[in-house]
Amino acid sequence: MAATSQQPTDAAVRPGDGPWDAVVVGGGVAGLVAARELATAGLRTLLVEERPEVGGAVGRHELAGLTLDSGAESFATRGGAVAVLADELGLRDRVVTPDPRGAWVQLPQGAGPLPRAGLLGIPADPWAPDVRRTIGLLGALRAGADRALPASWGTRAPAGGAVTVGGLVRARMGRRVLERLVRPVVAGVHAADPDDLAVDAVSPGLRAALAERGSLGAAVRSLRALAPAGSAVAGFEGGLHVLVDALLADVLARGVQVRTGVRATGVTRPADTPSAEDDAVRGPGFEVELHGPDGAVARERTDRLVLATPAAVTLLAPVVPALAGLTPDAGAEVVLVTLVLDAPALDAAPRGTGVLVSPAVRGVRAKALTHASAKWSWLARATPAGRHVVRLSYGIAGHGGAAPQAPDPRTLPDDELTSLALRDAAALLGVPLGAAELVASARVTWSQALPRPSARHRAVVDQVRAAAVDVPGLAVCGAWVAGNGLASVVPDARAAAHALLSARNVRSE
Repeated sequence: MAATSQQPTDAAVRPGDGPWDAVVVGGGVAGLVAARELATAGLRTLLVEERPEVGGAVGRHELAGLTLDSGAESFATRGGAVAVLADELGLRDRVVTPDPRGAWVQLPQGAGPLPRAGLLGIPADPWAPDVRRTIGLLGALRAGADRALPASWGTRAPAGGAVTVGGLVRARMGRRVLERLVRPVVAGVHAADPDDLAVDAVSPGLRAALAERGSLGAAVRSLRALAPAGSAVAGFEGGLHVLVDALLADVLARGVQVRTGVRATGVTRPADTPSAEDDAVRGPGFEVELHGPDGAVARERTDRLVLATPAAVTLLAPVVPALAGLTPDAGAEVVLVTLVLDAPALDAAPRGTGVLVSPAVRGVRAKALTHASAKWSWLARATPAGRHVVRLSYGIAGHGGAAPQAPDPRTLPDDELTSLALRDAAALLGVPLGAAELVASARVTWSQALPRPSARHRAVVDQVRAAAVDVPGLAVCGAWVAGNGLASVVPDARAAAHALLSARNVRSE
């Protein structure tokens, strides 16, 4: 199985190019957006990325003559920040919405359509026919008690902890809603368990809406009403990686120097940096040590530094000793297996655009399946009749996603993982699939791509953000601080860059 990228790269470390007006460490979408904002303001900017390509969790690979997303493949439309960026990059006409057939959920008792009127699987109306079909009459009766409970029920955080999604749903709507709806959705979206996720981290307005509306269902309904009309998610004609290609071309055109395969190993404050008491002394505020793939080392100086990487905590320790010892949540290591299949039986899209899998389901190891060629019309047009693209994901934070005493799917050799993915796809789609239908497959592993927004992680993020505010010329951004998804990452990265541009305590050039 192979995964490749066709991005242009520059893996050179060239001492002497600095000092820089700004340095951005981390070339994911957050780093690219921050570098673009800084360069647009006229700052001479350097961006470094440890991987061979920029884009972070938004990647691409070639498989069976198709160019496919190897990471994230859609974005949430809430807030409109990604749509605005797409407009600025000339991608407005390439924004597309998924097929309206919707997704399914696989439960131990069978499969059924996933209710659409909800938030993280929490239903707005437990008596809606599609919800009742999934949770049953007893589940609807228990969930309906939410309306009679005091608004404060289930919202008090335990000592030293936070209100979790699992705790809130269990208290207000009961076990069936949690196990049959919320747990599969959270596993698929966040690669995590709802009992590990702080409500305020994954849905900041939910508790306030609950206090105002009086019930969890009404709170979900009010938040859904605030979302833009149309699909809650969208993508791009050709794949989400189109956005990264456009961002990279844009920052290069604005004069940003992009170095890939280059790792930042340390950040220090040079001795000639002015103190708060002595602004008359001039000199760059940061020195960033960089290591290239060929062993070359450079120390680049800059007055403005953006850390768009979870390694920020380690890099900042010499500058902010109070952060020493802190570790953000590493999140799940997620393995994506893409299958290209000649299977006319899939033409009818028997499970809509895909399936989210309850962890309680036996015999299936994937946590989610996306029927990509059913979800995106552009991909359906690019494939021959009867050919389909299916993608399965493996890995949940905190456990391997495997049954007791079974090997973690993420540790399997390529051929065994492909066989497992074929078996899982057949079980989830209800269609016989095997080696005879397989045209090609690819395996892609992502680490730290889905940071788990647990209470402990949010506490670390809050400490890092507070510390960064107190350091002149420093900003942090990226999914590890903003939360998963481009709808969170893009506006946060812009805000980080603008904070540096407007900060009074950064010396003028």
